[in-house]
Amino acid sequence: MKDRIKIGNRWIGEGKPVFVIAEAGANHDRKLEQAKELIDIAVEAKADAVKFQTYRAETLYSKKTPQFSYLKDLEKGKSTYDIIKENELPREWQKKLYEYACSKNIIFLSTPFDKQAIDELEPFVPAYKWSSFTIVDLPLLGYAASKMKPMIISTGMCNLADIQEAIDTIYSQKNDNIVLLHCTSLYPTQPNQVNLRMMDTIQNAFYLPVGLSDHTIGIFIPIAAVARGAKVIEKHFTISRKLKGPDHPFALEPKELSEMIMGIREVEESIGFAKKQIIPGEEEMARLGRRSIIAKTDIPAGTKITEDMIIIKRPGYGISPKFINIVIGREAKEDIEADDIINWEMI
Repeated sequence: MKDRIKIGNRWIGEGKPVFVIAEAGANHDRKLEQAKELIDIAVEAKADAVKFQTYRAETLYSKKTPQFSYLKDLEKGKSTYDIIKENELPREWQKKLYEYACSKNIIFLSTPFDKQAIDELEPFVPAYKWSSFTIVDLPLLGYAASKMKPMIISTGMCNLADIQEAIDTIYSQKNDNIVLLHCTSLYPTQPNQVNLRMMDTIQNAFYLPVGLSDHTIGIFIPIAAVARGAKVIEKHFTISRKLKGPDHPFALEPKELSEMIMGIREVEESIGFAKKQIIPGEEEMARLGRRSIIAKTDIPAGTKITEDMIIIKRPGYGISPKFINIVIGREAKEDIEADDIINWEMI
């Protein structure tokens, strides 16, 4: 079991920056220039990877599959099969999109949904991102794992036994490069359906890097997940939520994607270290802003110090307030003026 894996030139795991996957999904609308524009948006937002999906309706759905309820208002009168058919990413695009992503210095990923897709993507992707819906297809998962690339596994709709079976399948191929993404497979997901604590459960059960594949509307849940220890964030994005298609309505628009990634970077930077201590830069604040024992009035040399002669206030480089009962009753060694910061050499 590993707490770090490498994808392309990026390490993922403990002590490493969060790996952000900008999920384009089907939001290319079968327009190559729009797919390239999505890559540009992911680059501008400073995502680590941009991801598409590689499937064929014929090998993904029975034509008799009922339509998903969340699509009924968007795709009236269309079967699930027809919706998928209309949103297939043309296979000949994959090399073009890979090369375009490389030219923009962003990692190209695409989720495969069939054996042919795995083979076709093998030259182009540094890892396989696995769909929650496909996690139960253990033969296909094992085939992908046999390519010995890192496996980023979404776990929507799964219990721990489902996840264990998937992990065992990957391990059976001598592949131990695994990241597990907590996920709620609802589109969109409501905040009270996210259950970020489940990341802790997955981490404690499997001791592998854990992240979040998020389908909520907005940017706050992924940022919160990073604060809770997510090592990978996957989030759908689009050019505009006004575009027609199944993935547009719950996706982030370009400005939101940028804001989310900026928030992630600020939060991960803020996590820091666990030891509680004064950090570099706080020294002056402690010296000037803390409190110490100060002369309230003039105290001539040889005077026995009484409580009404002193006050506790800022700055903080005199005698600490916790020693006030030791200071009271001592004699001044020298003349102490009102508002002098009292130190041990004075008494």
